[in-house]
Order: sequence, then structure tokens, then C-alpha cells
Amino acid sequence: MSEYEVVVKPVPAVRVAELTGMAASMEPLSIGPVVRGLYERLGEHLGHAGLVPVGPAIAYYEDAGDGENVVVHAALPIDAEPEREYEFVIVDLPTEAQVATLLHKGSMDHCLQTYEALARWIEEAGYRTAGPRREVTLACPEDVAGWITELQAPVTKI
Repeated sequence: MSEYEVVVKPVPAVRVAELTGMAASMEPLSIGPVVRGLYERLGEHLGHAGLVPVGPAIAYYEDAGDGENVVVHAALPIDAEPEREYEFVIVDLPTEAQVATLLHKGSMDHCLQTYEALARWIEEAGYRTAGPRREVTLACPEDVAGWITELQAPVTKI
């Protein structure tokens, strides 16, 4: 675990524009194509609406309720009121008092080891997860080796 540094911190609420889609599982190779397509469409829709993202991309996931599929949320922070009708939805992601965070470097197709390290740390530190995890893209150059994604897991002390 020495190569991983987990930081527990609060995360403020954020207003985002988002699109959702379905993936067949939580496997990165299942989610990756879905989330990439959603971000491509979301970028186009924001451009048509004259809106510009004001922060890094945020992806999060929910169980679809059928025991298999996953609802994929691709979101970009924006400074807009949800008064108009858009080709995307505007939602407010809530404040999280405590999130355990860990940086993943490289393609998200290879993030399982980092997620496993975060899960081990949460358990060993006496926490439990307390809500949907988020992935915040801090750097996304063309070369995927340079990607930096902050994995965020809301936690509470046991």
C-alpha cells in the first residue's frame, strides 16, 4: 500500500450538466465506451447551449436495480440555472462531509487495482462507504498514460 496515498477530505456540492447511459457491469472495459460516448455527446450539447464547463469532469455510477447493469453518469460542472430545457439534465451533486480519495494515474481501463487499494484502506482505517463513488478527471491529455483521476468514496467511521 506504500505506493498509494489516501486522503480524507470534504467535497463541496457542485452543479453539473449530465447525461446517463447503461453499462453491462462495473468492469472498466464495460463502462469505458459508455462514459466516453456520453462525454462526447455532453460536450456537443453544452456547445449548442452556449455553456462552458467550469470544472473537471465527474463520473459516478449506480446499480440499475436489476442485479447486473450499471447506470453511468457523465457530468461536467456548469454555472447555469436549471430553468431551461436542455438536451441534458442539470443536477446538484451533494456536499460530502468525508470522502476517501486516491489518485489513479493512466487509463481508467486499468483502474481496478487502484479501486481495490482504496477499498482495502477504507476497511483497514475503520470506515465504511456511505454513498456513490465519484471519479474526478484532473488531467486528460491525449496520451492516456498522462491521465490523472481522483477516485472519491464517501465514507463514515464505523
